[in-house]
Amino acid sequence: MLSLEFTPERDAEFFAAIPAAPTVFLLRADDPQAEPYVSKTTNLKRRLTRLLSAPEERARRLNLRDRVRHVEYTLTGSDFESGLLLYRTLRRVFPESYRDRLRLRFAPLVKFNLDNPWPRAYITQRITGLRGASVYYGPFPTRAAAEKFLNDSLDLFKIRRCDFEIHPDPAYPGCIYSEMKMCLAPCFAGCTEEQYRDEAGRVRAFLDSGGQSLVRELSEQREQASAGLEFEQAAALHARIEKITAATRLPEIVRRLDLLAGVVVQPAAEAGSVALFRFQRGVLAEPVLFPVQQGEGKPQSMESRIQETLPAVEPTARASAIESMENLAILKRWYYRSVKVGEIFFADEHGELPLRRLVRGISRVFRGEKAETDPLTTAAREYWLARTRESSS
Repeated sequence: MLSLEFTPERDAEFFAAIPAAPTVFLLRADDPQAEPYVSKTTNLKRRLTRLLSAPEERARRLNLRDRVRHVEYTLTGSDFESGLLLYRTLRRVFPESYRDRLRLRFAPLVKFNLDNPWPRAYITQRITGLRGASVYYGPFPTRAAAEKFLNDSLDLFKIRRCDFEIHPDPAYPGCIYSEMKMCLAPCFAGCTEEQYRDEAGRVRAFLDSGGQSLVRELSEQREQASAGLEFEQAAALHARIEKITAATRLPEIVRRLDLLAGVVVQPAAEAGSVALFRFQRGVLAEPVLFPVQQGEGKPQSMESRIQETLPAVEPTARASAIESMENLAILKRWYYRSVKVGEIFFADEHGELPLRRLVRGISRVFRGEKAETDPLTTAAREYWLARTRESSS
């Protein structure tokens, strides 16, 4: 972070030294008890000229000329980088109120609570722990989108949806889901613990695979029915497969949280480079500059240079649950924008990144070209945003 002293008597010299570039900045007074002013801007010279110039007569806008004596700033290459740096700066300077200042809203997630002896899935915006057996899926664009996905998914299985503690009792009357045969009804001992665990395992496999585990299971049954000339049953199974496909048409970012890893590519403040932001479990690492053109030395392909650079951009320490929620909120806020700068590339279940696609993405971001989007991913994203608008209207 760069630092400059400000005195009203030498303001012309000060303004001449300020770059007209995107930054995150911090203004301090001489009084150590005074609260600093922290913000981001796309043009620091214009913003500070407005805040620190001699005030116009009868002007009502904010003016800090007589209070500010120290200016600290960091150049950034994109709004994504500015937003992440602003979060980290506010978290350091205002540890009690930074979330309110950022208006940071946690991302909606599906939690499959496996720490309970009778597992259930539900919507949450809180990660209560990272070391338990429970797993999280997301982030979804809105709570309405998460609820739509979860309800459609649970209609395919028979695990409970109630939120009270289960104490199997044959005298318990049950609920509408048990009456409709949509739940195994552990509340009135309608199943054994083993039967319920088996069904919960099928739900876990469904969520982990994005619905493909059930599609494979039903596809095999459909083929067997067709081979046995049971065409009505085959048609019913085909209709159910189509229903599953519709329910699991998800944006690429929605996946099991402990497998949510990849790289965000953004323009960099330094010429000839892009900024790489590695993330694991949704937690963003510090950006690392990646020169697009190779410097002196033995010629290397861009793929090999990326492989050498990536270990330097991995998060160095395991984040707390609250840090995970905050970083995920920042990533989700950028990802679901209708118009955004930069591209994102996700690692597969083995942690491997699509290097060839990443190389092409780096070139596009460097040249300021539009991202090359997957039609299926774009369709899924637009589908869930449309469902969100329908739910809110």
